[in-house]
Amino acid sequence: MLLEVRALDVTYGATRAVRGLDLTVEAGEIVTVLGANGAGKSSLLRAVQGLVRPASGAILFNGESVAGSSAASRVSRGLVLVPEGRQIFTSLTVHDNLLMGAYSRRDDPTREIDHIYQRFPNLARRRDMFASVLSGGEQQMLAIGRALLSRPKLMMLDEPSLGLSPLLVRALFDLIGELNRDGLSMLLVEQNTQMALQCAHRAYVLELGRLAMSGPAADILGDPRIAAAYLGSSERRH
Repeated sequence: MLLEVRALDVTYGATRAVRGLDLTVEAGEIVTVLGANGAGKSSLLRAVQGLVRPASGAILFNGESVAGSSAASRVSRGLVLVPEGRQIFTSLTVHDNLLMGAYSRRDDPTREIDHIYQRFPNLARRRDMFASVLSGGEQQMLAIGRALLSRPKLMMLDEPSLGLSPLLVRALFDLIGELNRDGLSMLLVEQNTQMALQCAHRAYVLELGRLAMSGPAADILGDPRIAAAYLGSSERRH
């Protein structure tokens, strides 16, 4: 098992954002986590990455507990989060942003950066420009490229399609599928439920921090009762 979350509780003061959650990701899988705003999806990812300390529960990566490990040490172990809002360094160039993704490595990342530029030609054309001039789609590609340079075993993506046009959303999910076929495992939090379920192997649906349902993504996508209860509003938007 690549990632195992056991009985996870995440609290902010008196608010329980995640309540007794169990979740797994196997090597080679895309697992998506769905739910309304405030369901606890981002809190789950932040706890796994080490950005917030769980109130209780266990997180195991490659069979080993990551309790007490910093976010940076988890990146070094191959656990990488592409956060909501991209959080790129707008005052740095595209190229320098990519170099930041390789900060924990001791080897020369030049060849892999060249591969990123081949994958994302728009970034190659803007490599010496400040990241602030990039479009939303280009910023998301930069955030993913930066994450790839840390050589992740599991890439977590928090709302990657947020703010993107339908055409760019399709390109983004094509990229997610391509990266997965190349062997990258993914844990995906996404408000575009239709696209997320189409690309994922399994899905978890959260409701007020608790697990409401889980199973093969195709089953959740194809169940009209589940679609009406959890996916209807997003499907209408998209």
